[in-house]
Amino acid sequence: MDYNLQKFTNGLKNLHILLTDKQLNQFLTFYEMMVEKNKSVNLTAITEFEEVVEKHFLDSLCLIKSVDLRQPLKILDLGTGAGFPGIPLKIAFPQLEIVLIDSLNKRVLFLQDVISELSLTKISALHGRAEEIARKQEYREKFDICVSRAVANLSTLSEYCIPFVKQGGMFISYKSGEIDEEVSHAKKALHLLGSEIEEVEKFVLPGTEIWRSFVKVKKNCKTSKSYPRRAGTPTRDPL
Repeated sequence: MDYNLQKFTNGLKNLHILLTDKQLNQFLTFYEMMVEKNKSVNLTAITEFEEVVEKHFLDSLCLIKSVDLRQPLKILDLGTGAGFPGIPLKIAFPQLEIVLIDSLNKRVLFLQDVISELSLTKISALHGRAEEIARKQEYREKFDICVSRAVANLSTLSEYCIPFVKQGGMFISYKSGEIDEEVSHAKKALHLLGSEIEEVEKFVLPGTEIWRSFVKVKKNCKTSKSYPRRAGTPTRDPL
């Protein structure tokens, strides 16, 4: 199928990202696999190509605005859904080591198919809940960065994500809309989790008038073993 790649090309140029033909084809294959699988598994409400480019691909890659992704970082993508931001980050920056986690096994199986089809290495997709995986020694406090585009308030997300981040590392939450009040309310939770807000970076998604934010949380010390609390508690009763 022929695609109009102008929006993607312009957006990549805006982010100073240069893709090879192989990488570009990986994005297109990923798109086609996602649209096909979306017929049977609820992956995304956004399926039109240019909208996927804008709201999934470029949105995911905007992390380059906040982090030097050209170094060999170990990144966890929590609540990855259809693979965002993790799969676009891995395609564009192959040296990254990435773990994708989602609580719905059908999505994880899809992501494993994508990883295989695109011949991606140093990336895995895990099925499970953050509350359980964060207690496993091989994942707890092992990541340079934890990212999440999940729709949850920052206090809740922080309790899920920060236990995965190593001391001195970063939790970065992808946010849209007005977030100042949410950030203010999360400060107590962040303190309990051994971290603090480093910066809130607001920007416009390339080629659009859509405002986005990165909430950058710096992890200063180890997270108490009492966090995250048992399944469902961080959502029902945020810190």
